[in-house]
Amino acid sequence: MDTLLDVQDLTVVFAGHRSGAASATVTAVDGVSFRIAAGETLGLVGESGSGKSVTALAILRLLQPPGRVAGGRVVFEGRDLLALPEHDMRAVRGARISLIFQEPMTALNPVMRVGDQIAEGLVCHGMAGWAEARSRAVELLEAVKIPDAGRRARDYPHQLSGGMRQRVMIAIALACRPPLIIADEPTTALDVTIQAQVLDLLRELRAAFNLSLLLITHDFGVIAEMADRVAVMYRGRLVEEGPVRQILRDPQHDYTRTLLAAVPGAR
Repeated sequence: MDTLLDVQDLTVVFAGHRSGAASATVTAVDGVSFRIAAGETLGLVGESGSGKSVTALAILRLLQPPGRVAGGRVVFEGRDLLALPEHDMRAVRGARISLIFQEPMTALNPVMRVGDQIAEGLVCHGMAGWAEARSRAVELLEAVKIPDAGRRARDYPHQLSGGMRQRVMIAIALACRPPLIIADEPTTALDVTIQAQVLDLLRELRAAFNLSLLLITHDFGVIAEMADRVAVMYRGRLVEEGPVRQILRDPQHDYTRTLLAAVPGAR
């Protein structure tokens, strides 16, 4: 399969200041490399603070100071995203790579109707005018299985349940039909029943839209259910990578074994 995303030796550091001392630099992502093929789901798994979300933000060049990329390449569709002018990078975000955040209530605009938030990406990327984009937003809400989509499009985020808000985030991510979606802990804030529904939805949409997916999670159970391959991240480094079945059957790293031991019935 053709490689869609090729992350090469990515390093991210955070510079800080200690009181009365020279600045201290913390390496949050340390020489991370992985590839995602067209149509493939790669699970990036590790505990909180292991560098997973920082990796996602670095790929999209959304790191905020004092964080910065200190080295590496992020080659997407043949171009190194880290070398693109910001104008060109804005054309990539949302249109070619979308990000589903783990907490939709903080990611969604509280004073903007959800239909308009879905439509906004289409308008900003020049793919539709507002009237067409709003019509498309209703279709996307239907695609993510929100009932009475025409009415819900006029709702504000606080009027929706947590599960519905996450579905809105997925609809926003799908709006411009990007080939790659990064899902950062997409089910963490949801109860178990809604988690299962959202994962089923992502699986269906991946097949329907031929998506590649970078699925970030701390839960190996989610990885086992969703991913083709898995990369295990520990303290900023990838310590193990391979096909999901192989890693589940024969984990090589102690940290991977610890993560698997936390999944009921996994071992």
